[in-house]
Amino acid sequence: MATVALTLEDFEKTILEGGTVFVDFWASWCGPCLQFAPNYEAASEANPDLTFAKVDTEAQQQLAAAMNITSIPTIMAFKDGIGVFAQAGALPRPVLDDLISQVRALDMNQVRADLARREAEAAEAAEPTA
Repeated sequence: MATVALTLEDFEKTILEGGTVFVDFWASWCGPCLQFAPNYEAASEANPDLTFAKVDTEAQQQLAAAMNITSIPTIMAFKDGIGVFAQAGALPRPVLDDLISQVRALDMNQVRADLARREAEAAEAAEPTA
């Protein structure tokens, strides 16, 4: 499956409904982005059951700002609508393949439980003390 371009209008829907989604935030003037692009495209073709998307940070500045993109390329991974990975920098193909394997192997029930525990701890820590 080829990569798909995402915009502010379809980003959230793709993340929430896409199962496992990898997103490459990039720009046409970015040398490392252009070097990484063939690896990313090859990974998308090797994993047709996953969604591989790209966000042009120049054309989608509002989306890039909303996602706190401060360096490109930045790779993000979402599984079942939950952000599970984010890292700036071009990944060599073996590292990208390893990341894809790790995201595939995630136990999302455990991820949800960990998120709920962290949210409860944060809420407890934010409560005023008497």
